[in-house]
Amino acid sequence: MSNIVAIVGRPNVGKSTFFNRLVEERKAIEDNVSGVTRDRHYGHAQWGGKYFSVIDTGGYVIGSDDVFESEIRKQVTLALEEANVILFVVDCHDGLTDLDKEFAHVLRSSKKPIYIVANKADTQEKELNASEFYALGLGENDIYPIAAVSGSGTGDLLDEVISHFPDSGIQDPDEGIPKISILGRPNVGKSSFLNALLGTERSIVTDEAGTTRDAINTRYKLYGQDFIITDTAGIRKKAKVKEDIEFYSVMRSLRTLEESDVIIVMIDAERGFEAQDMNLISLGIKNNKGIMIMVNKWDLVDKDHKTMDTIKKDMLEKLGENRWIPMIFTSVLTKQRIFQAIELAVKVYENKTRKVTTSKINDVMLAEIEKYPPPAWKGKYIKIKYVTQLPTKNPVFAFFCNLPQYIKNPYTRYLENRLRENFDFEGVPIKITYKKK
Repeated sequence: MSNIVAIVGRPNVGKSTFFNRLVEERKAIEDNVSGVTRDRHYGHAQWGGKYFSVIDTGGYVIGSDDVFESEIRKQVTLALEEANVILFVVDCHDGLTDLDKEFAHVLRSSKKPIYIVANKADTQEKELNASEFYALGLGENDIYPIAAVSGSGTGDLLDEVISHFPDSGIQDPDEGIPKISILGRPNVGKSSFLNALLGTERSIVTDEAGTTRDAINTRYKLYGQDFIITDTAGIRKKAKVKEDIEFYSVMRSLRTLEESDVIIVMIDAERGFEAQDMNLISLGIKNNKGIMIMVNKWDLVDKDHKTMDTIKKDMLEKLGENRWIPMIFTSVLTKQRIFQAIELAVKVYENKTRKVTTSKINDVMLAEIEKYPPPAWKGKYIKIKYVTQLPTKNPVFAFFCNLPQYIKNPYTRYLENRLRENFDFEGVPIKITYKKK
C-alpha cells in the first residue's frame, strides 16, 4: 500500500490524539505527559473513497542527551523517509516555539508535500492565531487549524492530503495475514527480537524496563510467507503497575493478545518460568490462541549438555496439562535460533488453521475409541458413533454419541491426546464437544 501519511512534530502537541482520530480507534496511548509515544505506530484510515496508512511518531527534540529522545529522533527520521505526505503538527495554545522552528529546519530538506496542522484550535481566537505558523516558511500550503479531540477542521486537511495519492489503496492490507504477537515481562528482549528479525531499528531498545509502550505492528516476510509481528509493552503483576501510562500499555498488550493468531511468550532464561508467564499462557488458552514459549538470553546461562533438558522438564511440569505448548531456547543478542523461533510460530499458525477431513478423523479416532471405549456410567454403555471437525477458526471436534452427558473429563483428555498424537496440533488449544445422536 503506497499511500502513507506521517504525523510528526515536537512533544505534547496532540499527535497521538490526531492519529486516533484518523484511524477511528484508540490505538495510540494519549497522555498530557510529553514523550509517551516512542516508536513508530501504524494504523489504517479512509477518506473520500481512498485508503491510506498513518504513522504516529514520538515528539522530535533536538540537542537532547536523553537516550529515549535520541532514539525517537531515529524513529521520526525513518517515518519521514517512508511517508508520501507529512503532517507537521503544532500547538495553537502554545503558539510558535523554538522547537517548532528547529524541526521545521529538519523538514526543509524533504521534497515531499508538507502540511502544517495547527492543533488545539478549539476557539475562533485560536484559529486566527494559527496564522503565526506561516513564519515557519514551509512552502505555499495553507495552515490547517484543527481540534483533534473533536475532529473539527480535519475534513479540509484530508481533502488536500488524499489529492497526492495516485490510487485508492487497499481497505485492509493486513486482512487474512497471520498475526503473531510477542508478549512477556518487561526487559526480556521482545523489542530486540523484532529488530534482529527485521535487521532495522523498528522498536526502541534500552536497558530500562518499560521502554516499549504501544503495541508496535510490523509486516514481515520469511520464506515467501507474509505475516504481521507485534511487539508489545512488558506485562508486570497488576499490583506493581503504578503509573497510568504503564496501565494503558498493559491494556494495549492484552488487547493485542486478543487480536493475535499466535502468541510468543518470551521468558528470561536467567529468571526462569514465573507465575506471570503462566498467567499470559492461561490468557492465550482462554482466548483460543496458538501459543509457543521462547526462552531468551540463553547465552547468559551457565550450562552443560543437560541444562536445556533440565529446564525444559521443569517448565513442562509447571505447564501440567498444557504440555502441548512448544518451546525454543534462543539468544537474540547472538541471533541464536531466532529464525527457527519464527518458523515455529508459523508452524503453530498452520496447526491452528488445519482442517482434517471427516473420513480421516473417523478412520483414526474410531479405532482409538474401540481400543479404549468410554467407561460405562451406572450400568449404561456410551457409544461414540461419529466424529467431525467443526468449521470454526480454532480446532473444535464434535463427537456424536448416545449418552453425551455421561462422558467425564479424564476420557475427554484421552481423546484430546489421541487427536494430538495422530494429527499435528502442537501449540494449539483443542476443544471437544459431545452431541447426542
